Amino acid sequence: MSNRKYSKNLVDGPHQAASRSMLRGVGFKTSDFSKPLVGIASTWSKVTPCNMHINELANVVESSIDESGCKGVLFNTITVSDGISMGTQGMKYSLVSREVIADSIETVVGCLGYDGVVAIGGCDKNMPGALIALARLNRPSIFIYGGSIKPSSINTDYVTVCEKVGEFAKGIISEKDLIAIEKVSVKGPGSCGGMYTANTMASAIEALGMSLPGSSSQDATSNEKKLDCENAGSAIKNLLDLDIKPRDIMTKKAFENSIAVTIALGGSTNAVLHLIAMAHSARVQLNLDDFTKIGKTVPVLADIKPFGSHFMSELNAIGGIAPMMKLMLDKKLLHGECLTVTGKTLEENLADIKPYPSEQKIILTPDKPIKESSHLKILYGNLAPEGAVAKITGKEGTQFIGSARVFNSEEEGMNAIISGSIKSGDVVVIRYEGPQGGPGMREMLKPTSAIMGQGLGNDVAFITDGRFSGGTHGFVVGHISPEAELGGPIALIEDGDEIIIDAEKDILNLNISNKEMKKRKNDWKNPNSSPKNGVLSKYKRTVQSASKGAITD
Repeated sequence: MSNRKYSKNLVDGPHQAASRSMLRGVGFKTSDFSKPLVGIASTWSKVTPCNMHINELANVVESSIDESGCKGVLFNTITVSDGISMGTQGMKYSLVSREVIADSIETVVGCLGYDGVVAIGGCDKNMPGALIALARLNRPSIFIYGGSIKPSSINTDYVTVCEKVGEFAKGIISEKDLIAIEKVSVKGPGSCGGMYTANTMASAIEALGMSLPGSSSQDATSNEKKLDCENAGSAIKNLLDLDIKPRDIMTKKAFENSIAVTIALGGSTNAVLHLIAMAHSARVQLNLDDFTKIGKTVPVLADIKPFGSHFMSELNAIGGIAPMMKLMLDKKLLHGECLTVTGKTLEENLADIKPYPSEQKIILTPDKPIKESSHLKILYGNLAPEGAVAKITGKEGTQFIGSARVFNSEEEGMNAIISGSIKSGDVVVIRYEGPQGGPGMREMLKPTSAIMGQGLGNDVAFITDGRFSGGTHGFVVGHISPEAELGGPIALIEDGDEIIIDAEKDILNLNISNKEMKKRKNDWKNPNSSPKNGVLSKYKRTVQSASKGAITD
């Protein structure tokens, strides 16, 4: 069969008897050797609610693949939890895990000759990690999102708990009150419930064309999510028959669709990092300036947390992101001709989509948006010659001029915030947390949430060569490149320096003379220490700038 391009080399003919013998040992029947083999990359683990149910979904996918006339083979890869490791040294492994996941999926599929792949992910890094692998392998593939968690009975979630820590530090609530919120805010399986990184990336991947329609807009425990998995078998068989591969789908225009949908949803800054990395693996030229270009014409439409009022489950209940994409397509904000994993174009997939109920207030229209242009701002200046990524909705204002408070690690900055030493007008600078400097580019959700919890969200800015959780909101700028580890300008800031952040002119500047900047550069000595061995050491030696997606290949 023509759709057995890879597996035939593994199982056909008398010389492959030993290979077939091993496969019989895991349950293969004689008839299975003439079927296309489809690897099912499961990110199941019990380390996080995002992925605790993934194997249940994977089992449904395996059955659907077997029923389609292919043979499904289930295997696992790792996942880590950003939410659990946030604010600790363990968070250094988070972005690293994206590469481990990509490498491991590529390794298994490449080694074992699978003709197609279905990857199932439910957390921030295993989604882009899976897509990086699928693009590298370039075999017929589908990504399935594990689905979103529902908010608690008192309408709280994980990010609520983070912000309550700031309230506790200020004395607004007691420890008893804090623990009461902690106990109820995360219940059952699914990814964090706002437009944080997981839901952002799931939506971006659907817009890219690599998920079946609706996959990003289904709750983890819903019948719709089970149906998504049941449909995977016939869909992957169709892709195999038509020989449609990821790089046929993951084109420049498809990435432009992905960026546009991310902006419309008010998505996470992490999408910038991940989409650039995914594009690199798909051999597509995508850079920071593409986000600026698209952001000038695409409005923010979604009133979803962290800066909005609603949870993803509420959007799911009224139709998910598809009606919004139809609105965008009608306004020529999306490329309708892009191919998707259905074998049809995006425009064909959206043709019969019904509009949202007239009374809903979650998704606004392009004519009356929340913000007329993107909330994701790419800033340049003498502090960010290679660029930086800001998440500015306009609620915080569009310009901030303040006095630097400089810290050489997240822990130092967090201690200052919790102790109450950060004041109105300060610009918190946390450095040596970039891809190489961390190493691993930790997310700064705990310090930014502590700032919000102390009521300083509109009065304090925050800049870093690290990155932010999708749950972060406030006047924040991350991904500053070159990073401090490389002697970038962020390494040269001193306490009291004036910093200018202008999201209208897209500027990030340190208000000192070129002569003073040069002097500080000549005097600079790296205070950071490096890991001597292990995965962090290996990552540090291979990772590239955040402006290039922090890629390692």
